[in-house]
Amino acid sequence: MRSEATVYTTRELSPATWPDFAKLFSQGNGWDHCCCMHFHRPCGLPKAERLHSRAERAVRNRRQKKALVEGGRAHGILVYADGKPVGWCQYGLQEELPRIDNQRKYRRLAPESTERLWRITCFVVDKKYRMRGVGSAALQAALESIKKKGGGLVEAYPITRWESHAFGNESTHGTASMFRKEAFKTVARLGSTRFSTHVLMRKKV
Repeated sequence: MRSEATVYTTRELSPATWPDFAKLFSQGNGWDHCCCMHFHRPCGLPKAERLHSRAERAVRNRRQKKALVEGGRAHGILVYADGKPVGWCQYGLQEELPRIDNQRKYRRLAPESTERLWRITCFVVDKKYRMRGVGSAALQAALESIKKKGGGLVEAYPITRWESHAFGNESTHGTASMFRKEAFKTVARLGSTRFSTHVLMRKKV
């Protein structure tokens, strides 16, 4: 698949593209240890299972993520430039990405819906390609994939502001302006920290 707005190509995460995912998450960019496992877990790991070393966490998370991919329980879009993986967007059904359901503020503010609920939770962009439309290409491809899978209500948790020095000019949740360009509407403000303000945004696909 090729984004009409950019020169990037995109592919779905699958056992066939797993090596590209693993390559992108092995660059020491600060998020390599995560492997986008955070939202797959309904809550934090028990103390006995926590690992202090980032290298240890990377090995564990990569192993668990691969098992989800092989079982068809992890979805996402890989973005390529000249055949090299340079970006990533995670999406999935509510039951695949249940972490936010256990946040008290989300439960209080998120309107209930009988529609099938999808989530777009995370973005990753190679340092050399940030601020060059990679995230937008990934988001467009994710929405198209969701539509092909039957669609429904899609929600995301982007930020409306952040201190660039704190995030290296990248938000792993995307920005509200990026989602507004795809006709997402702000539903509620989820909270603020010293560096960012997160909002809940939704769109029917």
